[in-house]
Order: sequence, then structure tokens, then C-alpha cells
Amino acid sequence: MGEFELIDRHFKRKPAFARPQTAPKATNSIAQPVVLGIGDDCALLQPAPGMQLAISTDMLVQGRHFFADVDPAALGHKALAVNLSDLAACGAEPLACTLALALPPERARDDAWLAALAGGLFALADAHACSLVGGDTTAGPLNLCVTVFGQVPAGQALRRDGARVGDDVWVSGTLGDARLALGALRGEWTLPPERLAAARQRLERPSPRLALGMALRGIATSAADLSDGLAGDLGHILKASAVGASLTAEETTKIVAAGAHPSGAGAPFDAETLLRVALTGGDDYELVFTAPPKARAAVRAAAQASATPVTRIGRIEAEPGLRLVGADGRVSPLAARAFDHFG
Repeated sequence: MGEFELIDRHFKRKPAFARPQTAPKATNSIAQPVVLGIGDDCALLQPAPGMQLAISTDMLVQGRHFFADVDPAALGHKALAVNLSDLAACGAEPLACTLALALPPERARDDAWLAALAGGLFALADAHACSLVGGDTTAGPLNLCVTVFGQVPAGQALRRDGARVGDDVWVSGTLGDARLALGALRGEWTLPPERLAAARQRLERPSPRLALGMALRGIATSAADLSDGLAGDLGHILKASAVGASLTAEETTKIVAAGAHPSGAGAPFDAETLLRVALTGGDDYELVFTAPPKARAAVRAAAQASATPVTRIGRIEAEPGLRLVGADGRVSPLAARAFDHFG
């Protein structure tokens, strides 16, 4: 099978669909943002009037971001999900995406594997009305690079540089499950089968918080997605906003690792270990965001409207740096560093 036959068979679809009624609606949203998709030298997109484009790119490399034996449908899902998570952190509505795909010869010849990969990507794309409009294929070590295009009302994008002293710090969902699954798969520790299955789902099929991100426009003062650990990704907000923060250990522990939390007999981890994987583990793809205390009711209403749990875990402060406050009032400094591929 040649390059263009591979594209036609697995990645070229009918003209871009109309946006489903179940998709979150942006202000001035239009029915058909894709003017021209796969098949030309460029795709053509038409954002709605008064909207700005939001664009992000993420790459997944075998051996660095995923295991060689990963379910191809899960890989297709995650390749798009990690990019949609960036749109969520910006408060943007998805429009379209491109896929650059490097394939070793054995994968290029594996029709069933390619069909599953495309199926996983398209299932998530369809759920969020995000058309695949182009990309590239080449021979090489397995590597998927997705670029997403979204739209957000002009001036309403959530950014990292808007946190203000006195703001609350919030986190969506739970943290740490993906790191626990990774550790179990690498032999660092053992998880009971049912807990490993739940945690591995979080690692390989993250759920981008798009509905929450859009609902937080005009409410949150800053936001980031949690790809490299809470301490590091919140650290990006603190640096961009020139502020510091204190996190409450008790509240932060409540959101740690739902699939492996030490709440019953036989739990394999203590609270200190779980707190560490939540702060530094990464691959959670939840949102960390800030908002003024007067907006607490609005934050909870946005969470309810988007069916996404949120927890208030700390406060933005003038003093630089990141700190953890224990139940006894003891303050411990935290390194606000994210995962670094070259560190």
C-alpha cells in the first residue's frame, strides 16, 4: 500500500460534517468552519466573525510517550486528546486538526492496526466536531504529531498570565492515576488488576476538559492543562503572572488518584506517595485554573454545567514560589518545575 492509498483508505473522509447539536457551542459559532479539507496543498478554515484562532501542536513518540504494544485505538485517541486539552485550557472550541504520521514499514503494512488508529482518532474528533483536514505521512520511527485549530471569542481566551493575588486555585477531576499506571507498567510498583485497568484508562485515554474550559470564559483569570504535573504546570501560571501560591495539603490530597486512593483495606500507597505522584506525575490532562473568591459560585455553576468536578486547593499570593500547607499549618516549599524532555 502506497502513501496516498494509505491516506485515502484510513484518513480521508467525506466533506467535513455539520457541527452536532450536542457539541458545546461557542458565541457566534458557525455550522461549517472547514471550507476545504484533505486533498489540496492547504486546508481552508473559516472562523466565525469576532473569533480568534487558537492553535496548538503536540507530538507523541514511541518509547517516549507510549509503549510499543499500546492499543492503536487508544493511541489515536490520545494523540488528539492531548491537543484538545490545550484548547480546553484556552477556553477554545475545536474546529479542525492535522496529523503528521511517521510509520515504520511493518506498521505501514498493517491495515488492521492503521484502521484501529484512525478509528480511535476519529471517534474523539467526531465527539468534539473536530475535522481532520490534512497532514503528512512518511517512513520512520513511529511518531504522531497533531496540530489542532480552535476558535475563541476575541479577548476571552484563558491565558497563563492573568492570575492575581487573592485568587483561588482550582483543579478539575483527579490527579495521579496516569503516573500510577505508568509506574505499574514499568515495574516500579504493583497495582491490583482492577485498579490498574482504571488507572491505565486515564493514562491512555485522557478526557480533554473542553466543556469546562469554554464554561470558564469570563470567570477564570488564568488556566493551564495538566500535562507535566500539578507543581510544574501551576508553576507556568505563577511565572507568567509574576505571583506565588500556597496549596492546602488536605484539599490537594482529596483529588489524588481516584483509582488507587488509600480509602479501603489493602490500598497499596500511602497518602504521601499519592500526593507526590499528583504533584509531579503528569499525563493527567485536567485543568488547573484561578478565579477570584467572589466567583466561587460561578465556578461551581460552570463545573455543574460541564459535568466536570472541580476542587479548590489553594490561593494565589504575592510572595514568589509554590508552597504546601499541612494540616498542622507547617509550610513546605515545592519546586514549581514541570517535566523536561531535555532536563
